[in-house]
Amino acid sequence: MPFIDITIGEGRSPDTIRELIAELHDATCRALGVPGESIRICVRETPLTHYAAGGRTIAERRAAEQPPGK
Repeated sequence: MPFIDITIGEGRSPDTIRELIAELHDATCRALGVPGESIRICVRETPLTHYAAGGRTIAERRAAEQPPGK
C-alpha cells in the first residue's frame, strides 16, 4: 500500500489541494501499477513562518519581495 506524505506551505485553495491529491493518485497508479484503493495520501499545510529556505522563513522571503508600501 503506497503512502504519500507531502508537506506544502499554507495558502492554497481546497480545490487546488484536491487537484494535487487526484494527480498524485493517478500518477502513483500508473507508475506502480497498484489499485487506486490501496493508495493513501496525506497533505500537510505548514504555516509560512514555520517553513524556511536559505535560513529565512518563506514568509520573510515573500515580505522582502513585496514592493515598498504593500
